Amino acid sequence: MESGMPLSGRQRALIRESWQRVSGSPEQHGLVLFTRLFDLDPDLLPLFQYNCKQFASPQECLSAPEFLDHIRKVMLVIDAAVSHLDNLSRLEEYLCNLGKKHQAVGVKVESFSTVGESLLYMLEKCLGTAFSPDVQEAWSKLYGAVVKAMQRGWDTLPEGD
Repeated sequence: MESGMPLSGRQRALIRESWQRVSGSPEQHGLVLFTRLFDLDPDLLPLFQYNCKQFASPQECLSAPEFLDHIRKVMLVIDAAVSHLDNLSRLEEYLCNLGKKHQAVGVKVESFSTVGESLLYMLEKCLGTAFSPDVQEAWSKLYGAVVKAMQRGWDTLPEGD
């Protein structure tokens, strides 16, 4: 499971080092990610419903206990990807099934580019000057590989992609 060229040893090290700095506060950093996501695409808000409750605003959603649980799960998926950098293919089936779940609730494949932008934004805000162009490139590559695996879960994806 690779997106284009595999991650180099240096890129894997950059991802691990940067994630170590972020992973200690997953909920706090996840809130940065999802706040940015809703800023970039407020139309994604209706996808997040819990017990048939529609949120009136991103702030209401971001403070809901059920949504905070979703944030923790997203951060765990990122953590799993970082933990399996040397063998991302071990996550292939899990990520494919995760893609199916996202499709089932109405997420569009195109939305993943906005999530990727939000992930990079979160990393930049949390890492400050340590968020170098090399770190950005490494994370973009990893995220691309994760999304490619998740896309395989979409029914409409043509065979062989």
